[in-house]
Amino acid sequence: MSAGTAQHARRAPTKGRRSRPGATVPAGRRSGKGSRRGTWTPWLYLAPALVVLGGLLVYPIYQLGLISFLEYTQAQVSGGEPTTFQGFANYAELFGDREFWNVVVATLLFAAVCVVSTLAVGCALAVLLTRVRAIPRLALMLAALGAWATPAITGSTVWVFLFDPDFGPVNRVLVWFGLSGFEDYSWTYDRYSAFALVLFEVVWCSFPFVMVTVYAGIRAIPTEVLEAAALDGASTWRIWRTVMAPMLRPILVVVTIQSIIWDFKVFTQIYVMTNGGGIAGQNMVLNVYAYQKAFASSQYSLGSAIGVVMLLILLAVTLVYLRLLRRQGEEL
Repeated sequence: MSAGTAQHARRAPTKGRRSRPGATVPAGRRSGKGSRRGTWTPWLYLAPALVVLGGLLVYPIYQLGLISFLEYTQAQVSGGEPTTFQGFANYAELFGDREFWNVVVATLLFAAVCVVSTLAVGCALAVLLTRVRAIPRLALMLAALGAWATPAITGSTVWVFLFDPDFGPVNRVLVWFGLSGFEDYSWTYDRYSAFALVLFEVVWCSFPFVMVTVYAGIRAIPTEVLEAAALDGASTWRIWRTVMAPMLRPILVVVTIQSIIWDFKVFTQIYVMTNGGGIAGQNMVLNVYAYQKAFASSQYSLGSAIGVVMLLILLAVTLVYLRLLRRQGEEL
């Protein structure tokens, strides 16, 4: 064999491999257009919802923040005086008001008690739903959904009637049991009893969401896990603490954050049941305080500043809660 023939024979397989149809291209040489399209595809599906949320949330928050930096009272609304930029003057006036800090503390404490009570009642009834038969379960679900569907102003009015000092059935039942101190007792006169009354109503209209959500999560837990824990002699509380709660943690995170937001922004119950914040504002919370400043006193800029402060507090509390869960190694 000549040298030319041998060289051609050595090159022939190489040429065949290059011209073989259907040969795959290395991953590093592939075009990145497909991957880039895949990256943007979820955002295209989310675009309509993001546009709606932007119109309903972003723009109002922008207007809220803008008004909080202006001098915006009834004179500016009616056009009698021009609107002027005040910078942080509204916030300085707000933070220098002692009443504001008292309201902040009262709001945080009241919201914390409401959240804990709502979660406790909702989770307890969710576990109870898994222990009762079909008919009692259906009756409890319908009663809870009825409380959940009741408008806040309607529920607040009903609770005020139930605890009315003159005609309310609650006082009459307590007196019938021998508690004479509750005869003609006004639940809204004292600060703490008024807050307790509002607390009962808030829990009553909020626990169904927690109950239904947690119950759905419990039904998704494999029955073999719960049966094994029961066979090991674990009590109901221990099963909840060591088996159910860790498996339901993502659901509990959602209902806790929702409860924090709802209970921190309570307005209707306080306004209706304490007649605008109680005697001398003793039952004032931030939402009612902002309403009083913005509409009762026509200080719209101060009301907007309170709204911004409420937004920042909610963001801070939510982020701290999520950070604590991340430190515990939870996947969120």
